[in-house]
Amino acid sequence: MEFLIVSGLSGAGKSTVMSILEDSGFFCVDNLPPVLIPKFAEVCLAGAGAYERVAMVCDIRGGKNFDSLFDALNTLNVMKFEYKILFVEADTASIIKRYKETRRLHPMMREGDSLTQAVERERVAMELVRKRAEYVITTTALPVQKLRGQVLDMFAPNRRTTNEMSVSVTSFGFKYGIPLEADLVFDVRFLPNPFYIEGMRQLTGLEPNVRDYVFNCKEAQEFMGHLQSMIAFLLPHFIEEGKSALVIAIGCTGGRHRSVAVTRALTEYIQTLGHPASEIHRDMTRA
Repeated sequence: MEFLIVSGLSGAGKSTVMSILEDSGFFCVDNLPPVLIPKFAEVCLAGAGAYERVAMVCDIRGGKNFDSLFDALNTLNVMKFEYKILFVEADTASIIKRYKETRRLHPMMREGDSLTQAVERERVAMELVRKRAEYVITTTALPVQKLRGQVLDMFAPNRRTTNEMSVSVTSFGFKYGIPLEADLVFDVRFLPNPFYIEGMRQLTGLEPNVRDYVFNCKEAQEFMGHLQSMIAFLLPHFIEEGKSALVIAIGCTGGRHRSVAVTRALTEYIQTLGHPASEIHRDMTRA
């Protein structure tokens, strides 16, 4: 079992780190009172393998309860329960900037305090935790994609770069609405429509003769060439940016013929690039 305690300074990026850990397969718990850590560890051990990778945040938001963290860690040591501590920090200027942007109240603020005083007070209070941490990440001026890379290097070192993002290609009909989850939307209603060809209306774009009809024109071949080039260019940049999932939507009028054929072809192309890609045909079976 991998049991990770995430702690650090408020505003340093613990929530972002937890999102990255969750995407990489960790079961994540936020702001658990330290006194409950040993009990939670027992639950994980009794889970019969259901909790193989666990990450939990424990920080100064617990107030006075946070003082019991070291008692909880000592209890884990007595239990011979293995754990690691990840400490997330940033310089004071960066934390102040983030708090001004979010307009949230720092948990260490007292009446008459400045934000700088609150941040420095927390830094002193968390120093002993930092010293016990096996991992320390400093997020000062660190873009999210680089933070993601650091976290994955620490806790998912055997990952394949191209598998950091899943791709879903969805066909749809414009008359039923654009998929709300779509990141990229392409309109293929300019392609020849099998709906008006005798014997093809009741078929779908998955049928070879329908697919051949859609692609048997210069416009379709040129479009697929441009589309493939664009997607091949975009995918590595989305991965570098830290995106974990991409939804590409291909639309025609009813979502039965043209969009289905293009979706199948694009999915197969993305797979040849080494990316995990799946296809969904949202409206293909609609009347």
